[in-house]
Amino acid sequence: MTTKANAKELAELTFNLLEDCHQKEIELAKRYGLTTSEFHCLRLLNVGDAINNKNLAEKLKLSPGRLSRIVNGLVEKGYTSRKTVKSDRRSLHVSLSKKGEEMVKNLNQGYVTIHQEILDNIDQSIHKDLIAGMTQLLSALRKWMKK
Repeated sequence: MTTKANAKELAELTFNLLEDCHQKEIELAKRYGLTTSEFHCLRLLNVGDAINNKNLAEKLKLSPGRLSRIVNGLVEKGYTSRKTVKSDRRSLHVSLSKKGEEMVKNLNQGYVTIHQEILDNIDQSIHKDLIAGMTQLLSALRKWMKK
């Protein structure tokens, strides 16, 4: 197969993979009574850490206004808390509540379980090669994005 033919096949596969991964995340978020945006936000918050709302918006690639609505929803559900930074009243620190820590633990376990179930449908003899290939693909993608 030529490089162009491989690129065409890779383009189609990554498009389909992205679509299916998005559906997988919608389904997982639904299981836990979350929106997909809330799911992504919670996955970025670490137990015991607070993150600045500006940094969180950048990581999620969201406007501050959109992030504010997501954080408000998570606060209302009891998963996060936010505190105004004294030196900059426009800045907030967002952190997990105890309920949020438990939710993130469950989300992370659910995420791993889904991927275990996916791997169960793939011949175990190629698991290492699959992970190595995905790691290289991710590295190449990130290198391309830095151009």
